[in-house]
Amino acid sequence: METRKVPLFSKEGERKELVVIGRDITERKRSEAELCALKDDLEIRVAERTAQLEAANKELEAFSYSVSHDLRTPLRAIDGFSRILLDDYTSKLDDEGRRLLNVVRDNTSRMGQLIDDILKFSRAGRVEINFSEVDMERLAHEVFEELWSATVGQEVLVEIEHLPSMMGDRAMMRQVFVNLLSNSLKFSSARETIRIKVGGSVQGDETVYYVRDNGAGFDMQYVDKLFGVFQRLHGVTEFDGTGIGLAIVKRIVSRHGGRVWAEGKVNEGATIYFTFPTKEKEHE
Repeated sequence: METRKVPLFSKEGERKELVVIGRDITERKRSEAELCALKDDLEIRVAERTAQLEAANKELEAFSYSVSHDLRTPLRAIDGFSRILLDDYTSKLDDEGRRLLNVVRDNTSRMGQLIDDILKFSRAGRVEINFSEVDMERLAHEVFEELWSATVGQEVLVEIEHLPSMMGDRAMMRQVFVNLLSNSLKFSSARETIRIKVGGSVQGDETVYYVRDNGAGFDMQYVDKLFGVFQRLHGVTEFDGTGIGLAIVKRIVSRHGGRVWAEGKVNEGATIYFTFPTKEKEHE
């Protein structure tokens, strides 16, 4: 029962009577109890389902890691024996035999890279994050210097703006820059002059970084596929790679509480954006 007291006053302003109004709220209380029970049950179900999904995801990652690791041994044997055939028995092979063995070696090399990338993708979701303050500007310079030294015969113009530091795992941030900058170099390789720009700024409660290039770009109608595992928007004959690099970037950024997206235009280049919570937001 819910009661409400209402005083009645005379014309002179004196309180004469007190009216008590009662209302039966049994049904309302019953509805509230049922709603509370349903809410508790839903929370339990969500927690159980989340735990099941996390367990399934861990099992899948462990399986992927195990399979990828176990594939290395036979792959090394195939590559090793094919190399022996080419080195020691080349005089007994005709041109077609040598060509086929080279095809075998090329494919084992590609498979080896694929296995390495699968292991990197799995590791990005399994290893513990060691948080520290990361000088993103310095890290971007270091990674670019290493990658640039491998380019031959091309003019590469890179502009790295002042980048705010962030709280995260330095080794993982290094992997992010390696994947993004190597992609920019690879997909811009047909340009007479490769142009790459790296920038970043604090925007509200997150820091937004980007890597932009003047490479092959992509059609925005396929942007949803860009960060998927084994997803490629260009053929293997155009650009090498396994299609896992951006998926690794997304996994690392997501584990740090950030987000990632891309913009591009065919034959005009692409820009990959990624964010992290600001240091102040991390400590709230």
